[in-house]
Amino acid sequence: MKKAVFRLTLALLAILFVSCNNKSEEYIDPRGTDYAGSESCIQCHKVQSEMAFKSSHFKATAPAILGNVSGDFDSKNHTFIYDKDTKLVMEKDGDSLYQVLYKNGKETARYKFEIVFGTKHAQTSVYWKNNNTYELPVSFYHSINNWATSPGFPADKPYFDRMVVKDCYACHSSNISSRALNQSSADRNFMSMEVEDVVDKKTIVYGIDCERCHGPAKKHVEFHLKNPNVKVANNITSFKTLSREQKLDACALCHAGNDGMKLKSRFDFKPGDHLSDYFRETRSINDTTQFDVHGNQFRLMAQSKCFANSQKMDCITCHNPHENASKSMASYSKICMSCHQGLQHNETTLKIMPEKLMASNCIECHMPKKSSNAISFQLSNSKQLSNYILRTHKIGIYPNAKK
Repeated sequence: MKKAVFRLTLALLAILFVSCNNKSEEYIDPRGTDYAGSESCIQCHKVQSEMAFKSSHFKATAPAILGNVSGDFDSKNHTFIYDKDTKLVMEKDGDSLYQVLYKNGKETARYKFEIVFGTKHAQTSVYWKNNNTYELPVSFYHSINNWATSPGFPADKPYFDRMVVKDCYACHSSNISSRALNQSSADRNFMSMEVEDVVDKKTIVYGIDCERCHGPAKKHVEFHLKNPNVKVANNITSFKTLSREQKLDACALCHAGNDGMKLKSRFDFKPGDHLSDYFRETRSINDTTQFDVHGNQFRLMAQSKCFANSQKMDCITCHNPHENASKSMASYSKICMSCHQGLQHNETTLKIMPEKLMASNCIECHMPKKSSNAISFQLSNSKQLSNYILRTHKIGIYPNAKK
């Protein structure tokens, strides 16, 4: 009998140990228990989910596993040369990817691809060190299908010490938490906690997920699973119910530049909130400042007559937030022509292109691609800076675009 009790005790202790061990390895959602996770959306919103999971928004950050990382690791096109003695090589070792530094033919350091940022135009990566992430000095650019210096990095020497702080994740992920240190063992209330300058890798919510734009969904999921015949969305933010300003603020949170005075973390923003509660603008949106094409889509659009003269135009007028921007210029032109019916171009313009063909090319002329002054890069063995090219969102008349 004693042996049986002993065995039972051992079995219970083993189960408890495994349970505790698994619990310590559980994923931590820093947003709290009101969040259900994007996977819960699939069962009722399959079409939207399948589009969203393939979008650049959803892939704004991702774990740097095979399949998520852009660029060549196997051919001659995977080496960045700093000088005759120094080179950085993109290497694959099993399922892991590295940027490996060589001096005089000998390996001196290797840095693992841990998290990737971006997927559509370019992709930069970071590695973990002392509970923080640091940007790797070479990034992959789809426009040139090659590796080049990460934005702002030197091309004559390797540099591995640029920290990617928590605020950088605020527009590239749905959340990541910092560790908190207790200032006083006697006072354990919230005010006694200060945030340490480190981030917890277990708490990152990769990419811009469903709940970043629609708010916490746990109650919504629970309600509709119990009430499948109810078709009106409960306990969730639908953009159909938001005012024009609220819709714009939700996009402007990350698409209106980063030079305002920060009042609260972007991570605290919920759809329906007002951006003015999070950022204090230092300039009017009607300012004639030449905003850079990178990250200032809202401010550029706000300078457009189309936007200023409209009571309804917002980002969703032209973009489906669940999928990537369409590559078809004709699809955007249809949206333009819905307001500009009967518009006729002058004779000088008509000499360049027939009227019918122009009706399908509004974007190329009135929203041309422009160089970013905020992002530039250099190729290996090149002293010339190349600029990142993006389409401007300032709708206007650009005489040079006609050429």
